[in-house]
Amino acid sequence: MSPARPPVARRVAAFGTTVFSEFSALALKHQAVNLGQGFPDFDGPDAIKDAAVQAIRDGVNQYAVAMGAPALRKSIADHAERFYGQQVDPDTMVTVTSGATEAIFDAILGTVDPGDEVVLFEPFYDSYAASVEMAGGVPRFVRLRPPGPGQGTWWFDRAELEAAFSDRTRLVLVNTPHNPTGKVYTREELELIGELCKRHGALVLSDEVYEHIVYAPAKHVRTATLPGMAERTITISSSGKTFSFTGWKIGWAIAQPALRQAVQSTHQFVTFATAAPLQAAVAAALRLPDPYFADLASMYRAKRDRLVQALNASGLRASPPEGSYFAMADIRPFGFQDDFEFCRHLTREVGVAAIPPSAFYGEEHRADGRAMARFAFCKTDAVLAAAEQRLAKLRPRAGATS
Repeated sequence: MSPARPPVARRVAAFGTTVFSEFSALALKHQAVNLGQGFPDFDGPDAIKDAAVQAIRDGVNQYAVAMGAPALRKSIADHAERFYGQQVDPDTMVTVTSGATEAIFDAILGTVDPGDEVVLFEPFYDSYAASVEMAGGVPRFVRLRPPGPGQGTWWFDRAELEAAFSDRTRLVLVNTPHNPTGKVYTREELELIGELCKRHGALVLSDEVYEHIVYAPAKHVRTATLPGMAERTITISSSGKTFSFTGWKIGWAIAQPALRQAVQSTHQFVTFATAAPLQAAVAAALRLPDPYFADLASMYRAKRDRLVQALNASGLRASPPEGSYFAMADIRPFGFQDDFEFCRHLTREVGVAAIPPSAFYGEEHRADGRAMARFAFCKTDAVLAAAEQRLAKLRPRAGATS
């Protein structure tokens, strides 16, 4: 008799439960203000909800076209031209997916062969490394470093980035605006990444789901619009962050036809198609007038400033992020050297939930994340006010030094 095999395949056996599941459950148990998982606790525009309801009533309830509803693909292409001057053929360059996370998985599985190397910036959204590992790829990590003397924003070392490339590099994954740091990559940084990709024959997977949540003077640059990058870039975005309907899970990938086919070939065997009436609603959402997108950034800027002020007033050290709806704070003034320990203490004893960012690092550099906590400010003013009151009760541990 052959020996019994474990029920879980090796490719997923080490993954365990995500950090978001752990801390959302802990927040619920202790009735904490949840500034952990990054979803808005408010809905987007009523007109978009009405469009979804109308689509359901109109009978848009069967399988959508596998690559995405034509109306949505047209809206995605129009949005790309409207905001970035990017020319996109909706019939050959767009695939609609069940959220950006699926689009990322599809793109990695569709372009990375076993043994190929993928450059990831740390900290990273947790699905990136998991997707690379399931594809048989080899992650190569480059650290983002926090603001400090001579560096007003999160930054990376050019020599470290160059050293991460080799003749086996297949893909570089860039997330801008960045989760969890809030970094917005500059044009010069993206041009450097692009030049290295050209030199080594690599592709760029550009995750731009926070593209409309950017705070001046930072400016979002779409990687695919840089010289020579259109043919080697897969752009990922979604409706969840821009329109505050994260539960709808409508994402998309944009790429030149050959690259887009790599995404489509995977997508057709993962979900095949995504929710038809919600695609109709997102097609309408992308056609909202310019003031909607400007007001979104203004709203989040006010929430950002409020939370960063509260974090600093409590004794945590936080710098305003350039984009996204996350703020990172240095926890060391409170005597904690471990982010999981701090975040559990914060949830249980103070009543505010945050996410420990060491979960977003590989083993070698995990210590970089242990000195920090990530807070989400995509919350109502009432929730942020409650967080302010509770954070004011945070006290350093005995013997803590700054």
